[in-house]
Amino acid sequence: MLQKTACFLVIGNEILSGRTQDANTRVLARALNAQGIRLLEVRVIPDIPDRIINTVNECRKAFDIVFTSGGIGPTHDDITADCIARAFGVPLVRHEESYQAMEAVMGREKFNAARQRMADLPEGATPILSALSAAPGFTIGNVHVMAGVPSIFASMVEWLVPQFEKSAPLASASWHAAGLKEGDFAEDLRLLQTRFPTIDLGSYPYQLSDGTKGVALVAKGYDAETVRTADTALHDLIMAHGKEPMKGEADLDRAV
Repeated sequence: MLQKTACFLVIGNEILSGRTQDANTRVLARALNAQGIRLLEVRVIPDIPDRIINTVNECRKAFDIVFTSGGIGPTHDDITADCIARAFGVPLVRHEESYQAMEAVMGREKFNAARQRMADLPEGATPILSALSAAPGFTIGNVHVMAGVPSIFASMVEWLVPQFEKSAPLASASWHAAGLKEGDFAEDLRLLQTRFPTIDLGSYPYQLSDGTKGVALVAKGYDAETVRTADTALHDLIMAHGKEPMKGEADLDRAV
């Protein structure tokens, strides 16, 4: 079975300005890898209606699945829901079940007009639920719109992603070696990549806090048997360059 392809749109001026660091891409990528869905592209776009609308329409045609984060809160710059509705050519409508759930959690006095707006979804959309918030994300077509707050985003991902059809998960194998240098084996790694065109081979230099430097070699792909074969080849490549292969990547907890 072919892996479905996905794109992730991170929406928010605060990401582009550097005020806020994106923490959601890694969470989504890991969940999709486990489900056998290939995240092919991540874009960060501003809170500008035309940019959001045009990007959503472009990506929902180019990818099997589109995810977004950010811009579905109660403030004036939370415009994602409205933009998604415009991208699909439908109005925003009150989702009564979400409205009632939010009112029950917040209480009538605190459930003001700004918060009530979070229960307005594009017509035809279905809610994405979170264990941490009564305010929903939503799905319309192949677009899945989630909160930007990392804890709520992660909760929505945990609820949503397992509902997709599962394919072969991403398999990986890695070796690392102290004293290994990329310039010494670059040509050998290129030749290995031609032997294994259906998976990705990568090299990642590291430096540990004790001053040890080296390189990790990693094979990743959705064909587990090919990854296992490449695993042996990476081990042998390190040996051929006179270094001691150590299974896995370097202890990144000690990395600088």
